[in-house]
Amino acid sequence: MAVSDARSVEAFVALGSNLSDPVQQIRAAFSALSRLPGTSVVEVSALYANPPIGPQDQPEFVNAVARLRTTLSAQGLLAELKTLESAAGRQGARHWGERVLDLDLLTYADEQSADPTLLLPHPGIASRRFVLVPWLDIAPDARLPDGRRIAALLADAPAHPLRRL
Repeated sequence: MAVSDARSVEAFVALGSNLSDPVQQIRAAFSALSRLPGTSVVEVSALYANPPIGPQDQPEFVNAVARLRTTLSAQGLLAELKTLESAAGRQGARHWGERVLDLDLLTYADEQSADPTLLLPHPGIASRRFVLVPWLDIAPDARLPDGRRIAALLADAPAHPLRRL
């Protein structure tokens, strides 16, 4: 696994699930994140339920955000997130469809990347209330690497029902 160096950086990860007891999936994922090499979970948001943004013939999602400190590189952290998704039972699914566990690397320090295998910051952040609201729970002053405030993104995000659990 790739490690950036001995210094740790801050990263934010979005978590989502709508299959196989989603609340339990998210809680188990919080625990699994804390066991990643060179990584600690600094803080986790509340859990939020919301209808899917994609096909409507699926259960509602449960979403959250975690703040991590890690010595893994961005690519290394992303690889670990994909491993956790697979271990939870995630398989190929339809676009915006059902997920046992979905883990998205939102930001990694102030890194910006247009690499198709690692887009940073995550390109869907600005339109996803189910990411922005829990992110603000744990980092009310958070900004993207380009300086945009998460709170300002939320003010401009499309309406989408969200219920704190």
